[in-house]
Amino acid sequence: MTDAFPALAGHLETLAGQGLYRSRRITESPQGIHLRIDGREVLNFCSNDYLGLANHPSIVQAFKAGVDRYGVGSGSAHLICGHSAAHHALEEELAAFTGRDRALLFSTGYMANIGVIAALAGRSDTVFEDRLNHASLLDGGLLSGARFKRYAHGDVGHLNAYLKAATGHKLIVTDGVFSMDGDFAPLPALSKAAKNHDAWLMVDDAHGIGVIGEQGRGIVDHYGLGQDDVPILIGTLGKAFGTFGAFVAGSDVLIETLIQKARTYIYTTALPAAMAEATRASLKIAMTESWRRDKLKMLSERFKQGAQQLGLNLMPSFSAIQPIVIGGSQRAVDVSNALMNKGLLVTAIRPPTVPQGRARLRVTFSALHEERHVDRLLTALDQLRP
Repeated sequence: MTDAFPALAGHLETLAGQGLYRSRRITESPQGIHLRIDGREVLNFCSNDYLGLANHPSIVQAFKAGVDRYGVGSGSAHLICGHSAAHHALEEELAAFTGRDRALLFSTGYMANIGVIAALAGRSDTVFEDRLNHASLLDGGLLSGARFKRYAHGDVGHLNAYLKAATGHKLIVTDGVFSMDGDFAPLPALSKAAKNHDAWLMVDDAHGIGVIGEQGRGIVDHYGLGQDDVPILIGTLGKAFGTFGAFVAGSDVLIETLIQKARTYIYTTALPAAMAEATRASLKIAMTESWRRDKLKMLSERFKQGAQQLGLNLMPSFSAIQPIVIGGSQRAVDVSNALMNKGLLVTAIRPPTVPQGRARLRVTFSALHEERHVDRLLTALDQLRP
């Protein structure tokens, strides 16, 4: 049988030759710091399960109880018959958690970002994005049809120059914690720029919610900012909270606008109600068990100190994301594979996810890690000298 896509096959060969080919591994165990992948046990340093809640017994039990009450599927979109009491309760609790008027659930963070940007900006407007924003934010800006401007990473001066020349609605979009670098967006300066130029500020705090700020309220809380300073807040539930889905939090007018206009909310099936119940349980744990954030910070600092002593090329991160810059894509893959052979799972991140020549190992920590796990990773890195 002949292949219908010979040109695509050639493209795949090119990717492989450049060290950019992506492959999947099959996980055979629950999520945690110990995984069984492709038949072998490994110590996991690449998950976004920062608080170690993805397999927490209380959250699993809440999910099972939700299945008993609501079944497996939600049956429809929120605006048809899929919006359950569990969804509604979770939205109210997320609004209170973030200190905002209301929250709105989306089925994924990608859908939230695309839906919000497209609902708020159109052809006569301009979207301004940090050059290192997540792909979902960049795609949202491009798909909105608005004029699209990317400013230098964290450079508010560069952004201000763009804002001065813009007309129509102006929407500034940034990650809160940058997922591949681990650094924080300069939110106070961005908020000031937005107010000075009559722009809206949207922050995707996927990697900050649950981890940073008082009770894990995120990067906005970390900077002491509120709804007036950051009118549009995005959070995901599949990282620190260990479940699935996403939300947008803001004013009543914002949420009502999204219900009416966000196509990725209107035209998709609601996430299962049982998942909402699991997230309600997770939210309570994340808020009350501050030791998880304290331990996460301690482990990250221990790794940073050890990596600096080894002379590794760390990036300036104050989060649980600790990238080691390798440079070449194939070299990053080779080091990742060598770590895997030692029973350590650390993902190689390559272009286009990161800039050319900046391939890296993206090391992430969980509250379930112990100091001996950090030391084991450091020993292996010392032996490999990436």
